[in-house]
Amino acid sequence: MTEERDVHFTAYERSLAKKRAVVFAVFLATIGVVLFSLSRGAIDISFKDVLTALFGAGDRRNVAVVWDIRLPRAFAALVVGATLAACGATMQCVLRNALASASTLGVSQGAAFGAALGIVVFGGGVVTSGASAVAMEIDNPYVVTFCAFVFGSTSAIVILLLSRFKQEMGPDSLILAGVALSSLFTGGFSLLQFFADETQLGAVVFWTFGNLGGADWSENAIMGVVFAATMIFLIANSWKYNALSHGVATAQGLGINANFTVLLSMTICSLAAAVCVSFVGIIGFVGLVAPHIMRKFVGDDYRFLTPASTIAGACLLIAADTFGRIIIAPVILPVGAVTSFLGAPVFLALLIKGKRRYD
Repeated sequence: MTEERDVHFTAYERSLAKKRAVVFAVFLATIGVVLFSLSRGAIDISFKDVLTALFGAGDRRNVAVVWDIRLPRAFAALVVGATLAACGATMQCVLRNALASASTLGVSQGAAFGAALGIVVFGGGVVTSGASAVAMEIDNPYVVTFCAFVFGSTSAIVILLLSRFKQEMGPDSLILAGVALSSLFTGGFSLLQFFADETQLGAVVFWTFGNLGGADWSENAIMGVVFAATMIFLIANSWKYNALSHGVATAQGLGINANFTVLLSMTICSLAAAVCVSFVGIIGFVGLVAPHIMRKFVGDDYRFLTPASTIAGACLLIAADTFGRIIIAPVILPVGAVTSFLGAPVFLALLIKGKRRYD
C-alpha cells in the first residue's frame, strides 16, 4: 500500500513539474518575442543594443527609439494580452462554457459602440498625424475611452444581472444573451456610422482596428494597475476555480459560495477587459485562444492554467503586433485584424468540434 502511494505521489510530482516547465517555457518565449519586437521596426537594432538601451546607456538614438516608441507599445501589448487571456480563462470556468470571453459576451462590441458615441456625439473628433488612415489619432481620447468603458461595462452588467436574477439561465443561455447584446451594440454602432461625417467615420473605423501605438505611459500605468489587481484576485481564488470546473455542486460541497464567486469573478474580469478595450480598441480572440492553447499542456488546474494563459496571451498579442509592424513595413497592420486571423479559425474549430463540457 505504501509503495502504491509512493508511485501515485511520484506521478503527481512529475505532473506538477511538467506544468511548471510549460509555464517557464512560455515565459522564456515571451521574453524572446519582446526582445525581437524591440529590435525590429523602421530602424533595426541589435539585441545587444536593445539590452543596453533598456538600461539607458549606449547610442542616444537607440535609447529614444526603445524607450519612447517601442517599449510603451510592447508594454501595452503585454498587459492587454495578459489581461484578456486571464479573464477569458476565468470566464470559461465560471460560466462552464468554452466559448466565453470578452468578445463573445458583448464587452468588446459595447465598447465599440461607446467609442463611436464619444466620437460622433460627444466630439471625440480626430486629428490626422500622418498620410495613412492608420496614422490617425483620436483628438479627445479620454472622452472616447470613458464612453467605451461605460458601454463595455454595461454589457457585462446586463450579463451579470441575468445570471443573478434568472437562476434558470444556464451557461449556453448567457452566451446567447451575449450574442444578443453584441447584435444590439453592433446595430447602434452601424447607425452612428451612418450619421457620422467623413472625419468622424474615419476616427470610428480607426478605433475599431485596435491600436497599441497610441498607448502612453500614463495609460499603461492604469492598465498595469488593473492587471495586477485582477491577477492577485484570480491567483488567490484559483482553488475555487478548480472546484467550479467540476460543477457547482462540487464547489458547494467544499464550502464555496458558488453564486457569489461566479458573480464577483465575472464582475472583476468584465471590468478589467473593458478597461483594456477602452484604451486600445477591439482586440479579438486573444481571450478565447490563449486559454485553449494552454489547456492542451497544463490541463484545467487553475493554479497553472491562469498564469500559463496570462503569459500566453501576452506572448500572442505582442507577436501579432510585431508581425503587423514588420510584414509590410513601413505600413503597420492593425493588430485587431492580425489577432482575428489567428482567432477565427480556432473559434470555428471549437464550433465544429463542440464545446468543452464543465460538468
